[in-house]
Amino acid sequence: MRAVDIIIKKRDKGELTRDEIDFFIKGFVSGDVADYQASAFAMAVLLNGMTPRETTDLTLAMAHSGQMLDLSDVVDLAVDKHSSGGVGDKTFLWSCPSSRLADSLSVKCLAAD
Repeated sequence: MRAVDIIIKKRDKGELTRDEIDFFIKGFVSGDVADYQASAFAMAVLLNGMTPRETTDLTLAMAHSGQMLDLSDVVDLAVDKHSSGGVGDKTFLWSCPSSRLADSLSVKCLAAD
């Protein structure tokens, strides 16, 4: 499997397999996939989109590419909201209050500046 073939497949509107997505993310994390290849992949995804399954597979591949914290002894359900680094990232303003509306969830909202 080669990164360039995965990029070409997505550029040509093909649907990527889980194995292809895993290969690409693992390769990028290890340094085997160059930053310019990741840029080309991101452009192909931007222009052609991803199926819901591809999006799920990409999200899981990225999540499992680093360390994960096991918070099961602290809370039943942990949700992480990362800032995208963009100006005007207002997701926190609605996500915390709206999550408290669910009676069955115990939610702690922490803001860090």
